[in-house]
Amino acid sequence: MNRDHLKNKLSTLALSMFRKDFFGIYHGSISAKTESNRFIINTKEAIFDAIDDSNLIELYFKKDYRWNQASIDSNIHYSIYSQISDAKFICFSMPPFTTAYSLEHNIITPKDYFGFKEIGSIEIVDPKQFEDWYERAQSEIAYYFQSKKTDIMVIKGYGVYTFNRDIHEMAKKIAILEKSCRLLLLDYSKNDTAFD
Repeated sequence: MNRDHLKNKLSTLALSMFRKDFFGIYHGSISAKTESNRFIINTKEAIFDAIDDSNLIELYFKKDYRWNQASIDSNIHYSIYSQISDAKFICFSMPPFTTAYSLEHNIITPKDYFGFKEIGSIEIVDPKQFEDWYERAQSEIAYYFQSKKTDIMVIKGYGVYTFNRDIHEMAKKIAILEKSCRLLLLDYSKNDTAFD
């Protein structure tokens, strides 16, 4: 697939996810593998509702000066791409309802039809302390994906990492998860107020 087409796909998805509040102005990351040892990822300065050629950078697995401009999540994306052959696209987002749900729960068990059918129950991973999370994340996230044989990881108070061979399937899974968590929180608050 040519790089311009990949960049357009990333830009379109980033805008859509920004509009859904899955990305903050400078918070999140999205990437696409271009070759066995390269990937395109957003830069540190990327604003997700206006990603263009200047906000995307192609990195080689061997680190060079370009890594200084790339997203803080580049090492995590590199680790996933280098260890998981099925990873063609990777996304880190912070969908608000999923992240909020993760603060008080250990597992997400959707009660809605699409959540139940498409994603089923998902464990919420506790990163323990945030102080050294970025040093550990590179190895822990890739290890989780491999050991659990999954393509989505919800991290307590942090957000969601996911990968897929198809960018649309990846986006669909995040959207379904977010909708399921929103419904769970609405149900939870409804039951909470029943006792007031």
